[in-house]
Amino acid sequence: MEVRNIKTVYFIGIGGIGMSALARYFHFHGKEVSGYDKTPTALTQQLESEGIAIHYEEDTSRIPKDPDLVVYTPAVPAAHKELVYYQQQKKTLMKRSEVLGLITNSSFNICVAGTHGKTTITTMIAHILRHSGYGCNAFLGGIAVNYDSNYWSDQRNVCVVEADEYDRSFLRLRPDIAVISSMDADHLDIYGTAEAVEQAFVDFSGCLKPNGLLLSRKGLAREADLKGDRHLTYGLDDDADFVATEIRVDQGDFLFRFKSTDWSIDKVALTMGGRHNVENATAAIAVAHTLGIAGDKIVAAIAAFRGVKRRFEYIVKEPGRVYIDDYAHHPEELRALITGAKELFGGMKCTIIFQPHLFTRTRDFADGFAASLDLADQVFLLPVYPAREQPIAGVTSELIAGKMTKGKATVVEKKDLLATLKTDVLQSGEPGLLITAGAGDIDTLIQPIRQLLEG
Repeated sequence: MEVRNIKTVYFIGIGGIGMSALARYFHFHGKEVSGYDKTPTALTQQLESEGIAIHYEEDTSRIPKDPDLVVYTPAVPAAHKELVYYQQQKKTLMKRSEVLGLITNSSFNICVAGTHGKTTITTMIAHILRHSGYGCNAFLGGIAVNYDSNYWSDQRNVCVVEADEYDRSFLRLRPDIAVISSMDADHLDIYGTAEAVEQAFVDFSGCLKPNGLLLSRKGLAREADLKGDRHLTYGLDDDADFVATEIRVDQGDFLFRFKSTDWSIDKVALTMGGRHNVENATAAIAVAHTLGIAGDKIVAAIAAFRGVKRRFEYIVKEPGRVYIDDYAHHPEELRALITGAKELFGGMKCTIIFQPHLFTRTRDFADGFAASLDLADQVFLLPVYPAREQPIAGVTSELIAGKMTKGKATVVEKKDLLATLKTDVLQSGEPGLLITAGAGDIDTLIQPIRQLLEG
């Protein structure tokens, strides 16, 4: 199948961040696009406002009967009525990763992978290319705050793609430049072992085109096993090929110097919090430099970068009162989030509201979640968000709370959270540093919490 021959596309699970980027791609290119999702969200409402028809019930009477392509997410149950209908009708069905592979088959591809960090790095790279005038097509795993979108198009035949390791999706891509930010154990319901996760990333590095560039974070566990004709490293380690150094904090922003073996730029200013995001910026700058983008244009683009929604996103930032929201759903992401926030606002009491995502992840990493959450001063745990999973006996948020050593965690139902915050946090004085984190539906609480803080 060739993209140019596709006229009608239907999406099952159109509201997913990766799926919606593909929907926008086809819509932009004049295809007839429609879709299903389980519940309305701000993103689906935005897609509808752009002219894409969406419904929210499994209803075969409302779907196109003869689409050229049906795109579905692995999160959709196998018994989904619409999916079963199209299977029985023998229509062309593809996963999101297969469609991405189809679209990028003939383009120059910059693909960013990693169990964490990939969304921010992908968005930073795409932003630098767009802001500098270089140009690119972007398929992002988050909403770029600068553009309020996870997709944009350009005449230059360059694609910046977030490479998702879930279900080994990223092995369908053919990068010219590949970035690997991390390969920590995750998605063990798919992979089974940490070693299998690491091997998938090694296999991803083997997907590079001949003479392609692999850029990996210095110190990865299987660094020596990674493939590619050219392999360079980045990070905060002086032994890396691309390094951020002389890092300092100035009024909540990071200032640093970027250097490689033969090139450097000074006074890089990143307004996005978290020292881990300085490292992410180092990867993005290294890619931009490799493409020949001038240093002054890179500096200007980084200074203008406003971040990614739900990635160390400032919801409120005032003296004595800071509220940060983040998508963190892995122990290492939580650790980086909390330590990064405390580095910037160490004088404030740190309260975090965390919603665990998936029963299997909660089971597999309960000890890690407890250790990371112990870094905060006060913790509220929402019930586990199940997503595609059924409950597992004994796996609850209480499991995490019971492993915490400082006895400061409270499990709270989502419906009771605002009242609990009002009595347990706001009435005790300055709210200080408040963080919400998780990959479930905790984002629906962001604006109510914001209104509570500002009320």
